[in-house]
Amino acid sequence: MPLMNPSPLQPGLFGSGAQTLADDEFGRIAYQPQFVDPAFASQAFDALLRDVPWQSERRRMYLRDVLTPRLLASYALDEPLPQVIAELAPRVAAAAGAAFTHVGLNHYRDERDSVAQHNDHLHELSPGQPIALVSFGATREMLIRAKAPRRGVLRLDLEAGSLLTMSYATQLHYDHGIPKQHTPVGPRISLAFRVRNAGGRKHHY
Repeated sequence: MPLMNPSPLQPGLFGSGAQTLADDEFGRIAYQPQFVDPAFASQAFDALLRDVPWQSERRRMYLRDVLTPRLLASYALDEPLPQVIAELAPRVAAAAGAAFTHVGLNHYRDERDSVAQHNDHLHELSPGQPIALVSFGATREMLIRAKAPRRGVLRLDLEAGSLLTMSYATQLHYDHGIPKQHTPVGPRISLAFRVRNAGGRKHHY
């Protein structure tokens, strides 16, 4: 597997300003910094923070139950949705070329909240369909790490209003995560759009 290199970036296919970070037999990763304009991004963050029923969850890790270090929510896209998601979903679907069925939301309250390196569970997703991630609020760093022995690592700042698209194949060959930070940072909300198969769990982030 080739090392990922964040520079130079190739022109992307998801609209003006998109950047292709990887595009080969191991999958496609593209990033668009200004997928929505700053005014919409700011209003969307405030509305989601206010209107979404955020929850904390306990998960089994290292032989004990721990609180997930962020707040969570999720929706099937065929159910009543907060206005921001209802407006955003068709635009994300058009950009990614996918008929998304579900969206998982994460609320990172400060620099202490995170998500460990992982890949999505492919048995829960429709084969061949991409994953699209929209970010609002504070900029947070995402680490995208190749699974091959010669490990390539991409450090990507996910800005407010940005869109990150990862193909189905990337989940086989890369892990991704949002690490804790050592310096203070404000809250961030992310929306992960997916096409789930009939057996896919609704509450997987």
